[in-house]
Amino acid sequence: MSRTRRTSRTALLAALGLITATGATATALGAATAGAASPGCKVDYRITNQWNTGFGTDVTVTNTGDPVASWTVEWVYAGNQRVTQGWNATLTQSGTAVTAKSLSYNGALATGGSASFGFNGSYSGTNAVPTSFKLNGVTCNTTNPPTDPPTTPPTTPPTTPPPGSRADNPYAGAKAYVNPEWSAKAAAEPGGTKVSNQPTGVWLDRIAAINGSPTSMGLRAHLDEALRQKGSDELVVQLVIYNLPGRDCAALASNGELGPTEIGRYKTEYIDPIAAVLADQKYAGLRIVTTVEIDSLPNLVTNVSGRPTATPNCDVMKANGNYVTGVGYALKKLGSIANVYNYVDAGHHGWLGWDDNFGASAELFKQAATAEGSTVANVHGFIVNTANYSALKEDHFRIDDSVNGVSVRQSKWVDWNRYADELSYAQAMRAKLVSLGFDANLGMLIDTSRNGWGGAARPTTAGPTNSVDTYVNGGRYDRRIHLGNWCNQSGAGLGERPQAAPAAGIDAYVWMKPPGESDGASKEIPNDEGKGFDRMCDPTYTGNARNGNSMSGALPDAPVSGRWFPAQFQELLKNAHPAL
Repeated sequence: MSRTRRTSRTALLAALGLITATGATATALGAATAGAASPGCKVDYRITNQWNTGFGTDVTVTNTGDPVASWTVEWVYAGNQRVTQGWNATLTQSGTAVTAKSLSYNGALATGGSASFGFNGSYSGTNAVPTSFKLNGVTCNTTNPPTDPPTTPPTTPPTTPPPGSRADNPYAGAKAYVNPEWSAKAAAEPGGTKVSNQPTGVWLDRIAAINGSPTSMGLRAHLDEALRQKGSDELVVQLVIYNLPGRDCAALASNGELGPTEIGRYKTEYIDPIAAVLADQKYAGLRIVTTVEIDSLPNLVTNVSGRPTATPNCDVMKANGNYVTGVGYALKKLGSIANVYNYVDAGHHGWLGWDDNFGASAELFKQAATAEGSTVANVHGFIVNTANYSALKEDHFRIDDSVNGVSVRQSKWVDWNRYADELSYAQAMRAKLVSLGFDANLGMLIDTSRNGWGGAARPTTAGPTNSVDTYVNGGRYDRRIHLGNWCNQSGAGLGERPQAAPAAGIDAYVWMKPPGESDGASKEIPNDEGKGFDRMCDPTYTGNARNGNSMSGALPDAPVSGRWFPAQFQELLKNAHPAL
């Protein structure tokens, strides 16, 4: 399936052999008439932005001849242009000759089918548009020479579209993007077609994920596919911004590629390129939701010196300030784009629900939201329970219940937490953040991708009242051994399906963590993504202070975080609630 297919021009235009050349755009059309069983092609080469020594380009190739299984586009520059960075194609250059080859997901082109790719380049002097192109060796003929780009280009590439107004809730009245890569994996599993049409988050968890690879879609490929899915409807694309320096200082399984001090690389090699893509006018009609830096800021509250859960890595990140700096920079840069909606990670109730964590975390969220020149106006909302398992709503006990005069808060499971589930926590966190100066219309997202806890183990009534522990343990939906367990949990199930405005103050239930993608490897596995081995992913691990020294509850034989884990996916299908 072509994941970057765009609507082609009409067969009539193809048959007439038209070519346009306006500004910095050239269109070359092959000689074949529409519907003819012979080679033919059209290539649209468009300079999308240009500055003193560089430029960005979008190229669309349309096959007007017989269907092809893969494509190669070739052209020759008249000047000294050099391709420096590309996406949605493998680009090589020898002298002035450039070759762009299709990737595994966008090579098949039916008659009239199109694919697009793009690249950044450098130049000096004149940046003339190429005058001719070939598709699979066939010349895409032109009849009029293209014009040069404007002689007085802007000094810097544009980074934002014209100002616009954001929707109060981007999910309301909109479809959501179905990631074709995740969908294909889900559909290939037994029973997976029941959920493979659900929208999930696209994780940009390393610099290379922005441009993609021959085997994975990059950001532009996803956005181009989103435009195809959008049609005439409103559509939300969900992105996870996840690559801070010294990332996830308390969980080795999700460590990242950037070292603790590499805030400069985070800004210039990660956030800036993402912002440049999202600001492309081509994508201005999409509603782009960014969930910013999962599991970062809460670590600075709970896992630093003075806490029994402290780690040296989190002390380093608190001291150097790069979590706060990075989040502030990301919010400012992305928040300046009119159709981007920033949601900051706010942990989950089993992490921040205690009195000494809750208020301190909210204060830290505001500090980050106003760092690096950002303001709270760049925060559209917050997301909770991302990639976690906390139950959406516990129906069989309440936090203010008591058993034989003993408060539920004194149970071993609740352990003095103020909240029993994600819905109550999200609504309370929202109220606290508004009281600190965030917008009164602040919206919350709850990740329900893996918190269904269905199947035969799901309680149907409250637990026995022998003690507060039997009452809570017998009635709770969340069947984890301990609230602190987070890795590939045994017995977990798919939760509520993604939906807009399901409860007061909640913008949407979302599946930000794609079900079936591992949380971390159950044993050490070498990899090139900087991801370590965390014993919390080892099913034989007996725990630490962060999970009450309990068994990890993790599934065995798990791959590195983010990789497809069929056994987990089957577990989620089997235990889904609501049932599939």
